Amino acid sequence: MRFPDPRARLARAISHPRVVVLLVTTALVLVPLGVAVHRLAPQPADTARLTATAPVPSSFAATTSDADFARGTRTGTAIGSGAVRLGNGTATRTWAGRTYEYGSWSSAWTTPARTFTRLVPSWTATTPPGSWVQVLVQVRDGAGKVSTAKDLGRWSTGDAILKRSSAGSQSDKVARVATDTVVATGRALSSYRLTVRLMRTPGRSGPVLTAVGAVTSTPATSVPPTSLPLRRTAISLAVPRYSQMTHRGQAPQYGGGGEAWCSPTSLAMVLGYFKRLPAASTYTWVPRRYADRFVNHLARLTYDHAYEGTGNWPFNTAYAATRTGNAFVTRLANLRMAERFVRAGIPLTLSIRFARGGLAGAPISSTPGHLLVLTGFTAAGNPIVNDPAAPTNASVRRTYDRAQFERAWLRGSDGMAYVVHDAAHPLPTRPRGVRNW
Repeated sequence: MRFPDPRARLARAISHPRVVVLLVTTALVLVPLGVAVHRLAPQPADTARLTATAPVPSSFAATTSDADFARGTRTGTAIGSGAVRLGNGTATRTWAGRTYEYGSWSSAWTTPARTFTRLVPSWTATTPPGSWVQVLVQVRDGAGKVSTAKDLGRWSTGDAILKRSSAGSQSDKVARVATDTVVATGRALSSYRLTVRLMRTPGRSGPVLTAVGAVTSTPATSVPPTSLPLRRTAISLAVPRYSQMTHRGQAPQYGGGGEAWCSPTSLAMVLGYFKRLPAASTYTWVPRRYADRFVNHLARLTYDHAYEGTGNWPFNTAYAATRTGNAFVTRLANLRMAERFVRAGIPLTLSIRFARGGLAGAPISSTPGHLLVLTGFTAAGNPIVNDPAAPTNASVRRTYDRAQFERAWLRGSDGMAYVVHDAAHPLPTRPRGVRNW
């Protein structure tokens, strides 16, 4: 088994917002921890309270119905029952020494209400054995220049035939790719088009695409004032508690081991809440002596073989959607907006970043990128979370200061959230003018 050069992993940690975090134990030896130790520049404690800039709006749009899919173009695919499937006229291609039949569907050009400099796609698809999907994005800037098609990943639920992976930088004068995010390289972007290729080995069942979408945004230049609570009554969802640290050293081939698994551990908590964890029969490969073996399995099923980590955002939501029926990546403006989901019975997985002393009561002193689950709010409006960086399952539940946490979330990831829900928990009603879901 080839393990990545830790120095290369450190370089990626410095340049990318979601990373396996590294602890420098000697001048040359690095131990992956996945949660915190990379030191950032100190942040003024009063920034969130003094800045008057409003949050930069994000916009999410998805194609989910026959009528929506019919507005796009397709080759070798058919539309029906709210899905795209392989149909007549498929072509063939060779990939990694295997021959596949494939077809494609492309959306019409989508123009959000505001220009953007970041785009993250999401999709919902089933991929029977021998099949997979490839997601591509084109963007157009304000001057009308169109990027080349950017490969945002080749994905399947399993890994027997395809090693799911992102596809590298892919830069031109309009945009580049940072693992799972399209980033403008020049002017702000005005519109985008999504393409999904459906691949299958001959004679096998093909993928079924039931949703594809994207969230567009522009990072804020400063942190807005701390938001006010939506309500002044406490709420706490019964989300199970799992620690990534109880998996320290396990399955290091998947991103360095359990200490790096904040994303799949958070996903396990959310799937456990919806009672949709994978069946025990699917993770017999995990040693029986391990606790919460499904966490190891989720690490394997979300692992990006190119990025060499489990923190690829759309890979996590794509798997979650196969369990609950609905999942996507978006960005939310503040905790007041996030509270709408919690009060609708939907816990959120959020990405945070903070310097030393930036989040009182956290089990880690600092982090350049960490995911946890928002499960509730106190009557005073402070967020209640399940933080997988805690040393034990019993210590996962935490309550953080609202201002500190909101700053760590908005500054750290511009309000990124995994939204995972089932039919029994529909999305909350959107306020007027909000397009974040």
